[in-house]
Amino acid sequence: MSSWNSVGMEVLYQVLGWVAFLAWSFSFYPQVFLNFKRKSVVGLNFDFLVLNLTKHSSYLIYNAALFFSPFIQRQYHETYGDKEMIPVAANDVAFSVHAVALTAFTLFQVFIYERGNQKISKVCISITAIVWTAAIVCLIVAWPKSNWLWLIDVFNSIQVGMTAIKYIPQAIMNFRRKSTIGWSIGNILLDLTGGVLNFGQMGVQSIDQHTLVNFYGNIGKTLLSLEVVFFDILFIIQHYVLYPVKRDENGKAIISERVAPLIRPSDKPEEDTANGYPILPIEAKHVAAA
Repeated sequence: MSSWNSVGMEVLYQVLGWVAFLAWSFSFYPQVFLNFKRKSVVGLNFDFLVLNLTKHSSYLIYNAALFFSPFIQRQYHETYGDKEMIPVAANDVAFSVHAVALTAFTLFQVFIYERGNQKISKVCISITAIVWTAAIVCLIVAWPKSNWLWLIDVFNSIQVGMTAIKYIPQAIMNFRRKSTIGWSIGNILLDLTGGVLNFGQMGVQSIDQHTLVNFYGNIGKTLLSLEVVFFDILFIIQHYVLYPVKRDENGKAIISERVAPLIRPSDKPEEDTANGYPILPIEAKHVAAA
């Protein structure tokens, strides 16, 4: 069985992994607190949340199965060699459990807070349905021959794909609104920290084992880190360079957003019975503490 060649590298591996776990785990809370403070989820893209839940659920299945199942670990060693270490650490499992729980809670906030006229798109619903249908089909295919390593690799591929596309709706929404109000930059900064540390953790293991197998043996974790870094840098540019928050003379942020009721009786605009002209949603501006 594989083992660490250096105690120091093993300690560094664990430290980087758990710091990445803390950064990624805490990255969920700024958005949750922002939603709670505003009593609104306007500005947070719902497609992002749905795709993110699919992504983290798939990643949890992969991490938990490879970390806890001796049978799947044996299949991994048969594929990549007995001397190769399992590329999933305890912090990976802990992060996935926490991520699923916090993403589900953020979705719950969508139902209880003001959301204006935002809704989940049909494209997002279709993608989610196709992905989970494909996952079920793969389960049926893998079951007879117990190809569990192949199956969890499918879930790993799903999480990579979801990571690649989940940020796109939010990035487009920020572009259209010319604003990042409602989208927490604290989430992005912590997410970026976790992505860099996660990649560093894999590098430490690679150096100690004198091999790059852990990078392509867990290609999902490798691509996850690279995708996270790319999109987080994009959001940082949107927040600080392209669409900076406007502030008044007292340094308080001036927030401008479209307000609409949470539940609307009809998609058609109401009409003013006095003159026959439709009553359009008004744009509300208010000042918030920085």
